[in-house]
Amino acid sequence: MNMFVIGYYAALIAASCLAAYYKNNKAFMLLFSLTLVSFIVGIIGGVSALRVITIAAGLLALAAGISYAFKEFLVQLSRPNLAKELRTAPLTASFGMFVIFTYAIAGIFAPWIAPHGEAEVIASTFAPPDENMLLGADQLGRDIFSRIIFGARNSVGLALVATILAFLMGAIGGLLAAVKGGWFDQLAGRTADVIMSVPSLIFALLMLSIFGTNLTVIVVVVAVIYSPRVFRLTRAVAGNIVVMDYIEAAKLRGEGDWYLIRKEILPNSTAPLIAEFGLEFCFVFLLIAGLSFLGLGIQPPTADWGSMVRENATLISFGDITPLIPAGAIALLTVSVNFVVDWMLFRSSGLKEQ
Repeated sequence: MNMFVIGYYAALIAASCLAAYYKNNKAFMLLFSLTLVSFIVGIIGGVSALRVITIAAGLLALAAGISYAFKEFLVQLSRPNLAKELRTAPLTASFGMFVIFTYAIAGIFAPWIAPHGEAEVIASTFAPPDENMLLGADQLGRDIFSRIIFGARNSVGLALVATILAFLMGAIGGLLAAVKGGWFDQLAGRTADVIMSVPSLIFALLMLSIFGTNLTVIVVVVAVIYSPRVFRLTRAVAGNIVVMDYIEAAKLRGEGDWYLIRKEILPNSTAPLIAEFGLEFCFVFLLIAGLSFLGLGIQPPTADWGSMVRENATLISFGDITPLIPAGAIALLTVSVNFVVDWMLFRSSGLKEQ
C-alpha cells in the first residue's frame, strides 16, 4: 500500500511538472488540483479513497480518449465543411455522440448482440452471474444483460417515435400560427397553454388510465403532452421571421403559405429547432421511463429500462447494484444527448471559442 501511495503522488507531481514545463496551463491546473484533492482525501479516507480516485480518473481518461478518437473518426468520414465544425466540438459533445452511436448500434442489432431472447427464461430467479449470464438473472430467470440490450431498442425507439410525432405536431402548428395569425394563432396558443398547465405525469397517468397502455396510446399521449413546447418555440422563432422584408416580398409575389414555410421560414429556423428536438427527446424519454417504472408504460414481457428497475429493485436490499444498471443507462443517454444539444446551441448562437 505504501508503494501505491508513493507511486500515485509521484505520478501526479511528475505529470503536473511536465504540464507546467510545456506551458499547458489547463492540464497543469487539472493535475495539480487533483494532487491537492487527493492529498486531502487520502488523509481522511486512506489508501482505499485514493484507489477510488485513481479508478475514477482512469475512467475519465478512458472516456476522453474514446471521445477524441471517435471525433477524429467522424472528421475523416465527413465532408470538409462538416469536418471543420466537428474539429471544434468539445470532448463532451464527442462523448455524447459516441454514446448515442453505441445505443443506436445496440438497438438496431439487438437480436444479434444479445446472447438470449428478451423473454427467454434460462435460469432460476435472481441467479448470479456466470459464463452464460453477464449480469445474472431477473425475478423470472431471464438474462438481464440481454434485456438491457433489447431495452435500448424498445425504450429509445418508442421515445424517438413519440418525439418525432410531438415535434411534427408542434412545429407544423407553430409555423402555421406564425404565418396565418389571427384567430388560428390565438386558438392554437390558448390550446397549448391549457395542455402545458397540467403536469405532464398526471396528464399521462390520467390518459393512460382511460385509454389503456398499448404502444399507440403511449406515443399519442406523450406527443400531445410535449407538442406545446415545440409549438411555442416554433411560433416564437417563426414570428421573428415573418416580419422580415423578404417575407413581405414573397407575399407580394403571390406565394402561398406552404411556400413561405418551406422556402423562407423553415431554412432560417433550423438550428434552434434541431436543438429543441434533442431536448424534447430527453423529456419524452424520461417520461416514458417513469411511466414504465409505474407500470403504465411498455408492458411485459417486452424489455424496458424503466420496468426493469422496478422488477429488480428487490436486489438493492441485498447489496446488488444490478437494478442501477438500467437506471444508469437512462441517465447516461439523457446526459449524452444534452452534451450534444449544448454544443449545437453554442454553434447556433454565433459564439466562438476564445
